[in-house]
Amino acid sequence: MLLLGIDVGTSSIKVSVVDATTQKCLASAQFPETESKITSLQPGWAEQSPEMWWEHTQQAIKKANATGAYNPQDINAIGIAYQMHGLVVVDKDQQVLRDSIIWCDSRAVPYGTKAFEHIGQEQSLSRLLNSPGNFTAAKLAWVKENEPEPFSKIHKIMLPGDYIAMKLTGEITTSASALSEGIFWDFQKDEVSADVMNFFGFSHEIIPAVRPLFSTHGEVKPEIASTLSLKAGITVAYKSGDQPNNALSLNVLNPGEVAATAGTSGVIYGVSDQLVYDPQSRVNTFAHVNYSPESKRVGVLMNINGTGIMNSWIKENMGHGLSYPQMNEEAQKVPVGSNGLRIFPFGNGAERVFNNRIIGAQFHRLDFNLHSKAHVFRAVQEGVAFTFRYGLDIMRENGMNPQVIRAGKANLFLSDLFAEAFVNTTNVPVELYQNDGSVGAALGAGIGSKVFASAQEAFSRFERLKVIEPSQTEAYEAAYQDWKSLLLKQLSN
Repeated sequence: MLLLGIDVGTSSIKVSVVDATTQKCLASAQFPETESKITSLQPGWAEQSPEMWWEHTQQAIKKANATGAYNPQDINAIGIAYQMHGLVVVDKDQQVLRDSIIWCDSRAVPYGTKAFEHIGQEQSLSRLLNSPGNFTAAKLAWVKENEPEPFSKIHKIMLPGDYIAMKLTGEITTSASALSEGIFWDFQKDEVSADVMNFFGFSHEIIPAVRPLFSTHGEVKPEIASTLSLKAGITVAYKSGDQPNNALSLNVLNPGEVAATAGTSGVIYGVSDQLVYDPQSRVNTFAHVNYSPESKRVGVLMNINGTGIMNSWIKENMGHGLSYPQMNEEAQKVPVGSNGLRIFPFGNGAERVFNNRIIGAQFHRLDFNLHSKAHVFRAVQEGVAFTFRYGLDIMRENGMNPQVIRAGKANLFLSDLFAEAFVNTTNVPVELYQNDGSVGAALGAGIGSKVFASAQEAFSRFERLKVIEPSQTEAYEAAYQDWKSLLLKQLSN
């Protein structure tokens, strides 16, 4: 009994095949090897082609099949994780009408602000748990005003994972969790928000059928099954945004449990059983994977757009052929605090923790006679860790006080230096696990298809790799407070 997990990332598509009996990953594959293209026609814009996602998904599945580690005919269910908040629009023939406006695109901020003002702060926060902000509904409002022709042809709107499921099955579905991340969900009434739909002038007909997240979202079409060497009729049994899915992959399902990721963007994600919200919407609340009207589990999400993408940019432009491990080795030669060099990693669109302001990536106190590329490598990772601390303090203001944070040993958490900076700056221990988003999606498919009797059974063999405890908090606290003072000056301008 095998399970296929698909993770539709910004940089690439990753797939994993998991044996349901052992809960072990038999094979993983990524496509492409280099980072996928993001189109930016204007500053602050970011788009990707959904057709590109679909082509890359097929290539990744074929690449995994080619390992010979399993028989593709033994795969019985598919789960999908995806980059959150992206807008996909299709016509009645299920043809894409324009490229997807993705999560780090900032153009919709004014539309969300107007909706927040019109609906009212109290009404928005108590029902949506967020300002409409720069999320999917506001992105659709931008399309309506600026591209009336494609807007008039919209049959259904989707998030990126819904699109991949549609290509596999021909069915278009969504969930309360997905709609909440797009700021379409009324948590008080547990239905699509009339406030949002009426203010923006959207027809309810464009919203797909709402189904439980762990359920059948369609069966793989025969022609697609043949192309991908799968059995026709197997179900897509799970779809989730990448951050709720990452929490699932780390077995973060209960109130008080917290997960972190540091990929292209960075996230701390904590589970609550209360409909909590930040009055300034600097952190956001969405329906978690196990949300239901009877058991209202929500995820409180602190997001930073610029984390791993800053490290990637530095590698590309200053690494001169060095690998990430080699960059980390160089950075380890520099003391905590990078001899005063401070870096803001905010070069990837509007940041929610700053009330949707675009700060831009910045270097502070760069000294040509003192600082080397090793200082830059370290200051980037410290700057990302400091940003996590800044965001975590906002979460603490809203009642989220983690005693331990779980993270997958991936992306920036592969760096011992970053993990050390994160733990000592936040003063919270980190437990590292091997699972990633595609493995989590596969396990989600097992829950949704009832291969597992419960989520607890899906993680019955879950193993912790290591625990990292704070050990240099004083040195990191001093560096963080200096970094924060520079940031507050910037924010006051």
